Amino acid sequence: MSRIDHPVSARAHLKTDRRWVIKIGSAMVTGNGAGLDLAAIDHWAGQIAALRAQGREIVIVTSGAVAEGMARLGWKDRPAALPELQAAAAVGQMGLVQAYADVLLRHGIHTAQILLTHDDLSDRQRYLNARSTLRVLLDLGVVPVVNENDTVATDEIRFGDNDTLAALVANLVEADVLVILTDQLGLFDADPRKNLAARLLTEVTAGDPALESMASAEGGKLGRGGMYTKVIAAKRAAQSGAVTVVASGATPQVLLQLAAGKPDVGTVFQPAQNRLAARKQWLAGQLRARGTLHVDFGAAAALRQGGCSLLPIGVTQVEGEFTRGDLVRIVDASGQDFARGLTNYSTEHARKLCRQPSNAIAALLGFVEEDELVHRDNLVLL
Repeated sequence: MSRIDHPVSARAHLKTDRRWVIKIGSAMVTGNGAGLDLAAIDHWAGQIAALRAQGREIVIVTSGAVAEGMARLGWKDRPAALPELQAAAAVGQMGLVQAYADVLLRHGIHTAQILLTHDDLSDRQRYLNARSTLRVLLDLGVVPVVNENDTVATDEIRFGDNDTLAALVANLVEADVLVILTDQLGLFDADPRKNLAARLLTEVTAGDPALESMASAEGGKLGRGGMYTKVIAAKRAAQSGAVTVVASGATPQVLLQLAAGKPDVGTVFQPAQNRLAARKQWLAGQLRARGTLHVDFGAAAALRQGGCSLLPIGVTQVEGEFTRGDLVRIVDASGQDFARGLTNYSTEHARKLCRQPSNAIAALLGFVEEDELVHRDNLVLL
């Protein structure tokens, strides 16, 4: 076994993983740049509808706005000037999102357009706003369609940016799986266009330096974005525990094959850490707390020693202003800040629930999100 093969199959997890981010490359939706391929988009919609019927939540990250804008404007050559690229993206975005909305609505699925920039995900307030919006849309059964907001981007627009964006969205929504669909079968140990003996790597470890050097070697960047951006995207997604799959969009029913755990379909990038450990490390290091939950000695001991969730009855005081899904500090009765977690309730609701048993939540609020204020899977001890 080579050092980049992973000893434990991650494909079995794909059968049960619930939240998927699916990145569909420009070549997959535009007929290699010839304008939107509506039949292809309808094909993806059918698979996504089938995944939804299996109980999965789906976020789409799509390329294709610039290519569709060029087709609508009658441009044959991709412009080099940034304002022209942004103009093409603005024109093409209209048709791109409408196409997804139309075909998914035939399956009874509503969509929502989400335009993001890297600044949106680096600014804490906008990050939280984006995350809250996406969480609500998924709770409502809506499929968000995400693209980079190319019309206001200050960096040069280049193919492959959406690989990075897809990984950041996977972190944002705490996805279980990131699927990157491309025109290649997956990651090979050599450039298959030049080496007929090149071997498809079916399972590897995300973040392995050997993968980056392999993908960035001369001739190894396949297409403009290249396999390198996909390897880096898998590394980013692994930071929050997501498994990444890079696969060919030309493979028949590729999404359903992956959901069935079929072997030898694409390359699976397994996080180096187990999913829960990776997610908790990400929570501890990447997010800034929006409020504080003070807990009694009993609750603190249960969290520290028993691996328990934080129940409302153990909370004595609530500080700050936060919404459901925000990160909060957890402080014990002696004033020690000893944990971080994602809260299931807003400040207003958490205050009403202080010192109350979980079976009183419905009577106090008129609804129940969760029995816990913070679930143990969303909690990390400092």
